[in-house]
Amino acid sequence: MNARVWIEWRATEQLLRAAGLALVSLLFLPVLIFTAVVALTGIGAGVVPETVLLLRRIAGFKRQEVERWTGEAVPELYVPVAGALGVRVRTALRDPATYRDLRWIAAHALYGWLLAYAAVIVWVVGALVDGVWAGGLGNRAVVLPLVGRLAALDSAWSRTLLEPSADARRSAELADRVEELTATRADAVAAHGAELRRIERDLHDGTQARLVALSMRVGLARRAYEKNPEAARKLLDDAQDQVEEALAELRHVVRGIHPPILTDRGLVGAVRALAAGSGLDVEVTGEGLEDARRPPAAVEAAAYFAVAESLTNAAKHSGSPTARVELTRTPRALRVTVRDEGRGGADDSGGSGLLGMRRRIAALDGIVQVSSPVGGPTVIEVELPCVW
Repeated sequence: MNARVWIEWRATEQLLRAAGLALVSLLFLPVLIFTAVVALTGIGAGVVPETVLLLRRIAGFKRQEVERWTGEAVPELYVPVAGALGVRVRTALRDPATYRDLRWIAAHALYGWLLAYAAVIVWVVGALVDGVWAGGLGNRAVVLPLVGRLAALDSAWSRTLLEPSADARRSAELADRVEELTATRADAVAAHGAELRRIERDLHDGTQARLVALSMRVGLARRAYEKNPEAARKLLDDAQDQVEEALAELRHVVRGIHPPILTDRGLVGAVRALAAGSGLDVEVTGEGLEDARRPPAAVEAAAYFAVAESLTNAAKHSGSPTARVELTRTPRALRVTVRDEGRGGADDSGGSGLLGMRRRIAALDGIVQVSSPVGGPTVIEVELPCVW
């Protein structure tokens, strides 16, 4: 019986707060009327956005109350009221959430009081009936549980009135998606620009310098050939060495764009070759990828570079001699997981590697999750959308 009384007392507190909010709602109605009058006369348009913001705060308090009682949040999809006065007024008046809140506050001014009064009546009757039936005879309470139902009814009605419509949710999701794509597009453009600058720098500082020196040596060898064949032969030998070094530089640049080993061996084979040269004891598994149709080249390259960056970080910073790479094919994605048992503490601020990985993955609409508590382990999970 005591437990039941405690539960119903919590429900009563919920209803009393609802009654207090109903009083606030009732007092807010004259504010709405005043705002409408001064807005229509044209002398108080600036009052409109402030009134709407106050309405949002009142509705937000009720959303918190509903979440406290039900354990489930009530979403709010408001258009930000910002900018010049004219823009703020139009935003406040055109936002469908404004009229949703107005509908709720008008209804709540009525049912909030009614449910609170009903709870008082239930307590009076319950004290008499359940006091004898449950307290004296040891049966289950039959009247007091109605208080909890009244609190649930208040939450249900408020949720129905405050919850955004399906169309509003779809519009908000579309707006969020557009914002996300805008951000990832900007990151992709930045990453592409950085990649072009890196290639230009590698070609200018490495390959181009070697080719210029090669041209000079060949020219010197040509001029020295008739007078000093031995010196010319030495210059040509040096030129051959520089040709080989230039070719190595070019291969390095090409590997940075799209590793040829991906084309030759596929993702699993390329990652195993990468793991073999990482300096770590790496276990590589490729679930569903050995005999499956290969993912698109861009997805393969992004996954390869994600593994390369993760293993490089593990070898440099983790202190762990081992690592594990899991490549998994799912119906709509390629999932990459790299784990080491090192000291942990990896984050984006530690260098450009993880940030560059995030940008590369985000450009393909992928997701990167890094878990690296101090003391380890470090787990980097990458998911790339992929149609097989």
